[in-house]
Amino acid sequence: MNKEKTISQLFHPTPGKFFLLAGPCAVEGLKSAYDIATELKRICSELDIPLVFKGSYRKANRSRLDSFTGIGDLKALGILKEISKDMDIPVITDIHESHEAEMAAEFVDVLQIPAFLFRQTDLLVAAAKTGKVVNIKKGQFASSDAMRFAADKVKESGNNKILLTERGNTFGYGDLIVDMRNIPRLKKIGYPVVMDVTHSLQQPNSASGVTGGLPELIDTIARSAIAAGADGVFLETHPNPEKAKSDGANMLKLDRVKPLLESLLKIKSVLQ
Repeated sequence: MNKEKTISQLFHPTPGKFFLLAGPCAVEGLKSAYDIATELKRICSELDIPLVFKGSYRKANRSRLDSFTGIGDLKALGILKEISKDMDIPVITDIHESHEAEMAAEFVDVLQIPAFLFRQTDLLVAAAKTGKVVNIKKGQFASSDAMRFAADKVKESGNNKILLTERGNTFGYGDLIVDMRNIPRLKKIGYPVVMDVTHSLQQPNSASGVTGGLPELIDTIARSAIAAGADGVFLETHPNPEKAKSDGANMLKLDRVKPLLESLLKIKSVLQ
């Protein structure tokens, strides 16, 4: 499956299939990014699942000043572009400010709006004007209905290539819960809906300044989301999550990706 066909299948999926947005939280270096992308492509090619490779070129929303934020914007974006070209797969990255949209669009196929920023009008409009696919994550503090207005900002700026991503809601100070009613409610807005499996299992606002997670529940959330009608799954993965430089506490170990996807395909096939 080439890059153009994969992007098309985000909006016109094959019956009984879902698409996957996956990769490390942040681009940590050339070799690690290539190793993860190579394995994900091998798995997804075998299972015939459309893959968009994910990697943040910069992590702007960190708890502490000394947290890892990236290896350099252009260096990380260059790695994503190289992977996309060499493997013929689309790539996705986050943007945080409106001026970043045009820069990142030169390197990637999908621009992702972080959950904290989904109401930022200038950011949404700038992303829309690049003509790239725009994936909008639902704020942890927001209802699914609020996403209609975020999507409208992109559409009314001349771009209807929109994905909507559920990623849980804040519960107290240090936990998130996932309301699966959000999946069908988001679908009613009229765009493909993605479940961010790993971020919805974060344990944020830790006293240590390092976000925790509940990776043992990844299978549960992913299976529930597919059963609820999600069109795609977003997950962050790493060969050694405990050594990942960002969000390792809620990542899926790379060798667990294939068994999870196989189980999701079985559930999706029943729903045809």
